Amino acid sequence: MAVSEEEVRHVAKLAKLELEADEITTFTKRMGELLDLADQLSTVDTTGVPVTTHGYPLKNVMRPDVSEPGTDRELLFKNVKAEIKDGMIRVPAILDNEVEGA
Repeated sequence: MAVSEEEVRHVAKLAKLELEADEITTFTKRMGELLDLADQLSTVDTTGVPVTTHGYPLKNVMRPDVSEPGTDRELLFKNVKAEIKDGMIRVPAILDNEVEGA
């Protein structure tokens, strides 16, 4: 398919590219070759070929959203060496110079 230098300039302008004169000549030839290749692909008989939307076969990996009982709190707190109050673990402050409530 023939591509004119004017079409290459137009595409370059849309892409905000500044091309030199020799680049326009090169891209005119290359774009024509690419469009010829695309025309070649459209002539291939694809009857009976399944549509490929992804190169890797994917399957649904979702599991049912079913609630399950959590780990017993007493078992979780078994190895806690900090103070436990109202089901929470009290840890030392680590920000703002270790001043609580800062």
